[in-house]
Amino acid sequence: MLDPAIATAATSSAASDRPSLPSGFDNLEAALKHFYGYETFRPGQKDIIQAALDNRDSLVIMPTGGGKSLCFQLPALLKPGLMVVVSPLIALMQDQVEQLQRNGIAATFLNSSLSGVEARSRQNDLLDGKIKLLYVAPERLLNQNFLPFLDEINESLGLSAFAIDEAHCLSEWGHDFRPEYRQLSQIRQRYPYTPCLALTATATERVREDICQQLQLRDPFINVSSFNRTNLYYEVVPKARGSVNDLLKLVRKQEGGSGIIYCLSRKRVEETAEMLKLNGISALPYHAGLSDKIRAENQRRFIRDDVQVMVATVAFGMGINKPDVRFVIHYDLPRNIEGYYQESGRAGRDNDPARCTLFFNPGDIKRIEWIIDQKVDPQTGDPLEQEQRIARQQLRQVVDYAESSSCRRTIQLGYFGESFTENCGQCDNCVNPPPVEDWTIEAQKFLSCVARCKERFGMAHIIDVLRGSKKQRVKQLGHDELSTHGIGKDKTADQWRLLGRSLLHQNLLTETQDGYPVLQLNEASWTVLRKQRDVFVAIPKRLEEDEPVVSGTRVEIEQLFERLRKLRKQIADEQGVAPYIVFSDSSLRLMAKQRPQDLNAFGKISGVGSHKLEQYGDRFTIAIRQYCEDMGFTTAPETTTAPITPAKTRRPQVTNTHLQTLALFHEGYSPQDISEHRQIKPDTVFNHLALLIEHERILSLEGLLTSESYDEIVQALTAGPASLSLVWERLDKRYEYHDIKLARAFQRQQAKQSDVINF
Repeated sequence: MLDPAIATAATSSAASDRPSLPSGFDNLEAALKHFYGYETFRPGQKDIIQAALDNRDSLVIMPTGGGKSLCFQLPALLKPGLMVVVSPLIALMQDQVEQLQRNGIAATFLNSSLSGVEARSRQNDLLDGKIKLLYVAPERLLNQNFLPFLDEINESLGLSAFAIDEAHCLSEWGHDFRPEYRQLSQIRQRYPYTPCLALTATATERVREDICQQLQLRDPFINVSSFNRTNLYYEVVPKARGSVNDLLKLVRKQEGGSGIIYCLSRKRVEETAEMLKLNGISALPYHAGLSDKIRAENQRRFIRDDVQVMVATVAFGMGINKPDVRFVIHYDLPRNIEGYYQESGRAGRDNDPARCTLFFNPGDIKRIEWIIDQKVDPQTGDPLEQEQRIARQQLRQVVDYAESSSCRRTIQLGYFGESFTENCGQCDNCVNPPPVEDWTIEAQKFLSCVARCKERFGMAHIIDVLRGSKKQRVKQLGHDELSTHGIGKDKTADQWRLLGRSLLHQNLLTETQDGYPVLQLNEASWTVLRKQRDVFVAIPKRLEEDEPVVSGTRVEIEQLFERLRKLRKQIADEQGVAPYIVFSDSSLRLMAKQRPQDLNAFGKISGVGSHKLEQYGDRFTIAIRQYCEDMGFTTAPETTTAPITPAKTRRPQVTNTHLQTLALFHEGYSPQDISEHRQIKPDTVFNHLALLIEHERILSLEGLLTSESYDEIVQALTAGPASLSLVWERLDKRYEYHDIKLARAFQRQQAKQSDVINF
């Protein structure tokens, strides 16, 4: 344990020695735009990032979609040294690293998926200072063979911080406790002056205290964001005989948007996925009964938009890193509010609007109760009564949520201890309050039947008696002779069940909690029977049949959005990545709305950073211009005669990685040979060579382009707007993009030398 006096002195010293921003960035917003393409921070992000730059420990509680990752990624890019990110799942760290690399950010991971050669190559890159973010699992971080390697990095380059993602796994009071996370306290003892950032989406006060204690955080900066996901629309719909049609209607309303459908059992998952496919909707199943290979392949196809819908059990959980999920449907009742919040929260992580629908059938309650009853001691077979009681209480909270006519957010946020008393405007009960009907007479019939049955039976039996059932059990008990037998034939079983649950929710009826759900009257029940109190029931509505009227402008935006989505998918397939890594849905919607037709305007779109402007700007602006021509819109004139690249704004500098390419090129290696030798992509090699040419490190195109080819490309470059795609078209597609880049770079080099001579 670090001495408190030393800890205080270290923290104070670090805070006073605030690092300056790298050259070229006047403020944090400039760095945000350069690396990520965004103009402004989300709530809480800037303060957290500043605390990280001040070398403070931090505890960050921020809901899914709030931007937790950026809170440690941006400081890693702005501080000297290596940031180590602890992540629990291989798929999750691989996905995040790929996304960072596509933004031109030096990140890597070390895990069991790598061969020995790959791991050693990455370790060499780490020791050479080429990497800013390293993702590892807790098991590897604490491995006795890995820690000496980390010591070496710390001594030579320095460790900027440890970022502990999914930090709730540290706490035994958390919802996903993992013993291996508990051992992370060792890192504070081994690296006492390296700051720690603990981040998670959900944590109660007790869990927060446990995280701080386990990681020995010193005077941490604590950020607890609201759990309110304002972009999510919550609704509960009844699941009856027509629910399959309602489900199909909901999915089709999304017009191709990605979605997840959660089911309680593997069998229901398979049946639902098959039903969707039979109705023309591309869907795949995901559950623990499938092999690892099939699950991985199905998840890959879903993330890359090869299929629209994933039908899954809760086994499809924390590993999903797809921000553009437009809807999450719970086709069966979830087991608890926290699980529902986590699962529904996988919608709209990009902060664009998304829909969360819960299908509610009281019959699902029995199925979950049966699952709860299976909670037994594996050694003795005795019921785990405490766990069962907790599970039943959590189930009751879910039922209360489903049956309530109150604001859905009020119930959800209250679960996490957050007060919310407003009309949220983003749930079915607030936007379109359910009709409330006076069911006092029906309630008196129901309660009277409970009394006549001596308060010894559950809801199903009471409903049987009310509806005049001829079941053998009803006859054996003599309940077919009761005065209440058959007095409720005018209502369906579902309607009586709705009333029964509503009476329980309003505390006008009691249900025993000893594992046998027997209905019993209470004091409030008698006020209804004595006609001293009226009973009102909120009547759930079925899905609306009518589609909203869409304006002409909205149609045009959606048409262009769909065209850009197809282009994004094409590019993603070419590069072997998920579409959202190219651009998010929110960026595409801004493009569809603003229709930027030149690179200068395109670079101002939120989500378009310097790296992505260079990579994708030409193809997207061409697609937008073509759409405008097709629709008869006035096409804005080009404002530049050459692409606006990072060299025009903040010119890329020659770094060590470029110099390695240069050394091999001078030794006579061809671009393909360099690619194979350095194990980097050929496109990356050509980008290096183009930059080296422009910086006058390579003074001839010998071995790269013939003089005839160069002259022809330059002629095309000067014939009009010089975007790569337009030049490629002018050359009848006879040259590769990298040929045009090399010629353009050499042309700029020659122009610069000419300017110097003329001066």
